[in-house]
Amino acid sequence: MVEGCAVASVLGMLEEREAAARVRVEGLREEVARLAGVLEAAEIELDRRVIAREELVEALAVSAAGSPAVTEAGTERGAASSPVPGSTVPPWREGLPETVLAPDYQRLLGVLEEGRSSGRDPLKAREIAVELGLETTPAKVEGVRSKARRLAERGWLVQESSGAFSAGRRPVAVPDAGSSA
Repeated sequence: MVEGCAVASVLGMLEEREAAARVRVEGLREEVARLAGVLEAAEIELDRRVIAREELVEALAVSAAGSPAVTEAGTERGAASSPVPGSTVPPWREGLPETVLAPDYQRLLGVLEEGRSSGRDPLKAREIAVELGLETTPAKVEGVRSKARRLAERGWLVQESSGAFSAGRRPVAVPDAGSSA
């Protein structure tokens, strides 16, 4: 009988340890769920701030484009003619080279043109982000989507009804050159 008591005692100890491990696992699951919510809220806030900054930069560029010291090409007199990050996207017209666009926009167009030549056309914003070598976090994907929409609104590429984008040019009328979102 002594042997039976020892086995029961060992089983009891193992059951206690198992119960403690279950409590710890459940606590960690709750913490992970809480942190996932915090992360999601932080990503949404980041997305909003990225879009707000891009909109502000565009609005400032449009405002500057309306000033008398700006030439028809959209650059200030005496300034270098190469675009800078955050510069405005002019409406596409025949003969206007891609080099008037900021480097990020040129790379985005390059990805879509590459996709068309390799038969992968149209592309979603997430696919474009991957091709650009960006992380596929919501903030990065939304930034790509915002740039692609802006290019589509200005005639530099085509936005499909599915929300995907493809290479292609078309003249567009930009009456006010207001908000791009």
